Amino acid sequence: MYSIFRKELGAFFSSLIGYIAILVFLVVMGFFMFISPDSNMLDYGFATMDKFFDLAPWILLFLIPAITMRSFADEYRAGTIEVLFTLPLKDQSIIAGKFFANLVIVCLAILPTLLYVFTLSSLSVIPNNLDSGGIIGSYIGLFFLCSAFTAIGLFASTLSANQIVAFLVALILNFVLYTGFETLSHFKAFENGTDFILAQIGMQFHYNSISRGLLDTRDLIYFISVTLLFILAAKLVLSKRTW
Repeated sequence: MYSIFRKELGAFFSSLIGYIAILVFLVVMGFFMFISPDSNMLDYGFATMDKFFDLAPWILLFLIPAITMRSFADEYRAGTIEVLFTLPLKDQSIIAGKFFANLVIVCLAILPTLLYVFTLSSLSVIPNNLDSGGIIGSYIGLFFLCSAFTAIGLFASTLSANQIVAFLVALILNFVLYTGFETLSHFKAFENGTDFILAQIGMQFHYNSISRGLLDTRDLIYFISVTLLFILAAKLVLSKRTW
């Protein structure tokens, strides 16, 4: 698994695509957090990171499929998938290596946003006025959300040799699972109690729950389950595919 992990990291950062993907994320987040009049946290009047944690999932919803789309699609296109699965490695080791490599890349993209916390803290009129518990909980929630998005992107990349197809499939699945069920729960047809069940199926409900600073095991189990489900789905697709 470690050899696949290193190979994936090396392949990602050996081209400009990796750096551009991370740079685009940081530039877009910087624009919304410091320039955009609708979400500028400097003009918000309160020392809070709520704006960041509201916007981050929507940008990651696009960024993560762009990072994961090449994972297996590129192996199909280059014809190296056969060689990969004839190596003395278990299928789950190959998938896990690619999953953790992509997750590390996503975490590296998020890591510089910690500067936003220090910026807010230094500009706050009242010292130590930040809700540290809420911020830590929100970053934990963001990590688990990224984990689920990464697993979905990895699964999508096993479905086609075309990276654009893999990107679009991952994007649609991420969108549906993150906000689709939440949107359905607001329809009047589901006001008889089904609305709460639908909301719980979606990621947004559990992400918002963790972002309040309270780590509920039900929310953590949900994200871990979604992540494992799509990793297993990727393994199933690869095992059924004829090379």
